[in-house]
Amino acid sequence: MKIDVIGDVHGCMDELHELFKTLGYRKQGSIYIHPDARIPVFLGDITDRGPASLQVIRLVYDMVVVNNKAQYVPGNHCNKLYRYFLGNNVQVRHGLETTVAEYNTLDTKEQEIVKDEFMTLVEQSPLYLQLPEVQAIVAHAGIKESYIGRTDKKVKSFVLYGDVTGNVDKYGRPIRGDWAQDYHGSRWIVYGHTPVKTPRIVNKTINIDTGCVFGNALSAFRLPEEKIIGVPSKQAYAPDKFRSFPS
Repeated sequence: MKIDVIGDVHGCMDELHELFKTLGYRKQGSIYIHPDARIPVFLGDITDRGPASLQVIRLVYDMVVVNNKAQYVPGNHCNKLYRYFLGNNVQVRHGLETTVAEYNTLDTKEQEIVKDEFMTLVEQSPLYLQLPEVQAIVAHAGIKESYIGRTDKKVKSFVLYGDVTGNVDKYGRPIRGDWAQDYHGSRWIVYGHTPVKTPRIVNKTINIDTGCVFGNALSAFRLPEEKIIGVPSKQAYAPDKFRSFPS
């Protein structure tokens, strides 16, 4: 088994196309296939903020659900869009407003198709993936070593939202604990959620959310090769959106 874990896409469809080409995938019909049968793994937050969230939904749905040629785990933005489609009272902000605006341009029939596809994608997905063939775990915001194997409410919150402290920084962003410093497992934990300018490796964890939607890059982590591949973003650069860590 060989996989390519793809960081937070956030509706950046052009960059996703470019990343697939750079990784050696070929377009077959509506999906991408690798000649060496590599498996793409989307680590969540495929929608919101970017220009083409609905196109990304259609592609990921076709690859994961229809053709079984990719895998996917949800992120916090995926969870929020799912709850919006359920009719829950969620705040249409922090990026969700861009997806909702796209959705509202569709006619009723197209809306039902996109809604059903996305909800099916989320409902059929695991909270996080354990991939023993490549000695890795894929979890949107990461996972503590003691949480692996669990899917209870506390673990779900951590996997979707990270190690939140309840405090915010001067930009209004959540201040999160640096859980990766305490991870000492032998399996890779591949995650995203927190934008960083370059993929961040701590112990055997790697954050590959390189902030494509904020103008930096869309990155993938190849296993078992342990190789990082990225393509530049076409979005406007927003340097204040990236988190820096103490060296």
